[in-house]
Amino acid sequence: MERWAALELASTIRHDGEGGVIDELATVQGLNIWIRQRHALLDGHAPEDAATVDEDLRLRVVEVRRAVRALFARAVSPTRPSPPDAHRLMPADQAVAHLNTAAALVPVVPRLDWPLDGPPVSSLTATREDPGARLLAALARAAVTFLSGPERERLRACTAPRCVRYFVKSHGRQEWCKPSCGNRARAARHYDRHHRAADAAP
Repeated sequence: MERWAALELASTIRHDGEGGVIDELATVQGLNIWIRQRHALLDGHAPEDAATVDEDLRLRVVEVRRAVRALFARAVSPTRPSPPDAHRLMPADQAVAHLNTAAALVPVVPRLDWPLDGPPVSSLTATREDPGARLLAALARAAVTFLSGPERERLRACTAPRCVRYFVKSHGRQEWCKPSCGNRARAARHYDRHHRAADAAP
């Protein structure tokens, strides 16, 4: 599974465009939609049968997300974490333990494939068939890979007003997760400067 699945999971809490926050995983249906939309990113680790996605699995995925967002907050420190859950983050040591436990839900073994017309290729194959456990383990492993890789150093919490996303900084001066957030931040700064100047006027 691609390590970017961890960033995608963290981003299931997002700004609604009007001042509020949306949790894409607030319902079983929301989790099902998210899985279907990220099927390629989840690389075969997602349950194929929608009936497998129940409230228990949703709660367990949300707990993995809580751990990921807690460790993202630690990664961007000392700058401020993303605001919607900053006041109720899982302690970092608990988040690490939770990810490690989830990652170990499904043992994997190396598998060698060597086609007649190509070079040998190795892959890791899950040895447990429970599709819910496969999803949880894969999400946790994606987070472990992301947090232990070079992207962690470039992880940022978007500072635009009302934005709640984390993003990976792609160039030296990047402050926001997307251009619309940059526009909103610049507009807010202009508004603040204008009002401070007006308040200071005699």
